Amino acid sequence: MPWTEITRPYYERRCSRYASDVTDVEWALIEPMMPAPSRVGRPRKTNLREVVNALLYIASSGGAWRLLPKDFPPFSTVQKYFYRWREDGLLRTISNELAMAAREREGREASPTAGVIDSQSVKTTESGGIRGFDAGKKIMGRKRHIVVDTLGLLVGLVIHAADIQDRDGAPAVLKSILKRWPWLRHVFADGGYAGPKLKGALQKIGKFTLEIVKRTDKANGFQVLPRRWVVERTFAWLGRCRRPAKDFERTIASAEAWVFVANIRLLTRRIARA
Repeated sequence: MPWTEITRPYYERRCSRYASDVTDVEWALIEPMMPAPSRVGRPRKTNLREVVNALLYIASSGGAWRLLPKDFPPFSTVQKYFYRWREDGLLRTISNELAMAAREREGREASPTAGVIDSQSVKTTESGGIRGFDAGKKIMGRKRHIVVDTLGLLVGLVIHAADIQDRDGAPAVLKSILKRWPWLRHVFADGGYAGPKLKGALQKIGKFTLEIVKRTDKANGFQVLPRRWVVERTFAWLGRCRRPAKDFERTIASAEAWVFVANIRLLTRRIARA
């Protein structure tokens, strides 16, 4: 959505400490999904809302852990919660729950039946971890393989080395959404997913219907193709956070977790605005 005089007031945070902080309405969406305090050990003293604000601050600003402002909890505490929620799959769960709520706000069924698949290659740093060279994009790094519904809401994510072609990485992405989104079986894709190899791999996973949306040879210049623009817009939405602009993470799990944090930021503001 472009920045206009109508849309800009919905995203302004004039009364917040930081522009990335969640409002009361946004926190009301996330708070029910926060883990309860442990019954053993010391009582919890950390405010989980401040932890969420700290993660959103890092995701929005692209800053490092040790550059976290002092009015947040200590960076080691925020880091501990981030790793715990990453391992427990909490960030992915919150993202999925908010996607369902956003669909219901739009008058749709909570579970989508059709989606769009595409990938985005991003550079990595010297931190190490899995990476590869994408010969098509001339990028050494990793590839974010996502599936979105027809509204552009993120429903599936797998990150792998950039040297894996789209048709080879697609089965892993679609396999990851089988249980969570049981009705999503029709997938739109571009020409990079064409061919019998992918169709044969999908037959072993589930009953997916793959529809290739190709650009016609008669088209001159730029042309908006049906369905394919939806997933490209989602990449642009996630790009509003500076942390995912480049993959700084050593592990794939952390790289996926930061994409979910960026998506949570997007969905909470979208639902609260509605």
